[in-house]
Amino acid sequence: MPLLRDYLRLMSNPKKHRRAKPFRRQKGQQDSVRAAVGPVAVVEVRMPAKWTEDDEKIREALLSALAWPSERLGEFRVQRKNLDARQREVKAVWTMEAAERGAKLPIDTPATVSFDPLPEDAKRVHIIGAGPAGIFAALQCILNGSRPVIIERGQPVRQRRRDLVQIFREHTVNPDSNYCFGEGGAGTYSDGKLYTRSHKRGDIRAALELLVQHGADEDILVEAHPHIGTNKLPGIIESMRETILEAGGIIRFGCRLLDFESSDGSVRELTWLDLDTQIKCRESCGHLILATGHSARDIFHLLHEKGLQLEAKPFAMGVRIEHPQSLIDEIQYRSKERESWLPPASYRLVCQASGRGVHSFCMCPGGIIAPCATEDGEVVTNGWSPSKRNNPFANSGMVVQLMQEDWEQHGHTGPLGGLLFQSTVEKACWKAAGETQRAPAQRLVDFLKGIQSKDLPETSYVPGVVSVNLHEVLPPLISKALREGLQTFVERMPLFMSEQAVLVAPESRTSSPVRIPRDAESLSHPELRNLYPCGEGGGYAGGILSAALDGIRVADAAEKST
Repeated sequence: MPLLRDYLRLMSNPKKHRRAKPFRRQKGQQDSVRAAVGPVAVVEVRMPAKWTEDDEKIREALLSALAWPSERLGEFRVQRKNLDARQREVKAVWTMEAAERGAKLPIDTPATVSFDPLPEDAKRVHIIGAGPAGIFAALQCILNGSRPVIIERGQPVRQRRRDLVQIFREHTVNPDSNYCFGEGGAGTYSDGKLYTRSHKRGDIRAALELLVQHGADEDILVEAHPHIGTNKLPGIIESMRETILEAGGIIRFGCRLLDFESSDGSVRELTWLDLDTQIKCRESCGHLILATGHSARDIFHLLHEKGLQLEAKPFAMGVRIEHPQSLIDEIQYRSKERESWLPPASYRLVCQASGRGVHSFCMCPGGIIAPCATEDGEVVTNGWSPSKRNNPFANSGMVVQLMQEDWEQHGHTGPLGGLLFQSTVEKACWKAAGETQRAPAQRLVDFLKGIQSKDLPETSYVPGVVSVNLHEVLPPLISKALREGLQTFVERMPLFMSEQAVLVAPESRTSSPVRIPRDAESLSHPELRNLYPCGEGGGYAGGILSAALDGIRVADAAEKST
């Protein structure tokens, strides 16, 4: 019970800036460093990670990087923080901005955006889904002078938490309010990582500042891999909801989209079900943003039944692998004890196996494996970390890249073939573990040998795990590639092969197996000019921040079309 209580506690506690390129020390330039020029300079500072707890040492490292005498240095600040653990001594790699004594650094406080009340006659934009894509789209609609009307099948974050508790207490899944559906989307209760490679999709800094404006720590503006934490996200999401409502936006929780009517190439009317009253509601629609997330299978089926274009999309499936966090720290930091100045270690692994990619996914240091099914009769896992990442376990997805020909070999064809293949794996895992929310699991050492584990170590997966031979549950194309890939990773990091390492299946919702096509310029569906596929559900994002950026882009596209 202590782990369950901790789990509940963690869940409930809830502009554009031009950057000068940092001056970098050139190879072989250790003893003679070109001095930074000008009253304000931006430099890359490399120093032992332990120095980051000592202000004098930080100043010393900065002066060395600048090649300035001590009396020349005035005020300074950090623009970016990263770690380099490739050598035995872990280095902090910071981008820092410094001013000469008497000079001032440019003002760099996080921007605060004003969301003014909307006029009574503001045009309406309907948004299906209140995940990061939907919420950021709604905020952008307000800035554009439009009234967002969010229709969300799930519940507000606090009420949603009660539905999550039923998953691991009663092993029952509410199909409309769970880890994937509800205010804030899947990200609210599954970690809060904000790292993205989508630097061309929008203003990342502005999106991060909007999160800071609503309660996120300013550290996310400088960390190379920013992370909010599942325990802090609910409060931030609530604050964003209040901003939307105060400006005149509308949010309808507990309402599931059932249908829409279209004519002359445009959506004309929406029909949704009020889940509390079971009353069907209809409303005319001028613009429809679909931000339903990668798990809204009923939406994919609705679009398919209406004969709208959909595309099968490659995705990845596999397992979550869990180790003691202390072991991952030892591997990455080459030390039995992690020093206070070092964060819980993470890893990123990738290789080719059986002709396909195998890679880690959504690595959660100090994290928890969560039950993320969206209906009874299936098992789905994901991972999350609290803001301090202080849980004793480290878990990561370990997944295999899948292409359309892979699921077609199993008889799943058409644009929804990947979706159906995904579902069969989740149902097989549910059946193998006893038809509850317990998950099938196997020690890493036994998985590589191909034998069932006699027993299993303690895990963070609260509903519980059942020992099975995963080679008999997962499709051979996945289990074979996973075995080869994991063997490769063990060869790279021998300590990765631990009796305490356990695989928990399946990790199946890495991204959407379906793409809803849209025009590259208008961002609308090619057959319905006012329907805007958006975020992970549309196949255009892969995490909180990229989904948020896509929501902003789509809201702007909808505004331009009027």
